[in-house]
Amino acid sequence: MTMAEQSTEHLDPADARPERLRVFLVDDHAMFRAGVRAELGAHVDVVGEASTVAEAVTRIAAVGPDVVLLDVHMPDGGGRAVLEAMRRTHPQVKFLALSVSDAAEDVIGLIRAGARGYVTKTISPDELAAAIRRVADGDAVFSPRLAGFVLDAFAARPDAPVADPELDQLTNREREVLRLLARGYAYKEIAKELFISIKTVETHVSNVLRKLQMSNRYELSRWAADRRLV
Repeated sequence: MTMAEQSTEHLDPADARPERLRVFLVDDHAMFRAGVRAELGAHVDVVGEASTVAEAVTRIAAVGPDVVLLDVHMPDGGGRAVLEAMRRTHPQVKFLALSVSDAAEDVIGLIRAGARGYVTKTISPDELAAAIRRVADGDAVFSPRLAGFVLDAFAARPDAPVADPELDQLTNREREVLRLLARGYAYKEIAKELFISIKTVETHVSNVLRKLQMSNRYELSRWAADRRLV
């Protein structure tokens, strides 16, 4: 038996396994976090979770995960606010956006803020686990349709911020409601999709109409389509 063979003879097989990544979940829906945690449990170690921006900033700093799965639309600035708070103090933490939104401005905004990738919530558990691993390794990861948004935006105006004064006056939740409304969703369907009440949907629509100075959902749909929000 050679020395090399002697040196490896008593190694535990577990020592050869790849180290499990430490992942943190940020999403304001508890049921969704529970589902992701259950699905990813076989692939990674979920070391923490948060439902608000402030909670996320505090807990990510304390835990120091490898990758943060980050929802885009939450109160108080959403995923972008988390990124902006963390990127200067914890640049080693990598962020992967996981969102229901596939709108160009959301994708580009999160990437400009420092996310390493962006995938939608239709992704399968195995694909999500693979995306997390790639982000941890330093790759950029996007759902296929979303990659084109990023390439187009950075190729056309690499140094220009994505800004729209009319759009900027809407909250993240109002943008979500607007996007679904423009896709033809009924109020009941929007409420189910976003886990809010129909009355809350009506309030958001009224606010959007007032802020954009429009009178009906058909005008909103055309406005959203012109900005590629649909």
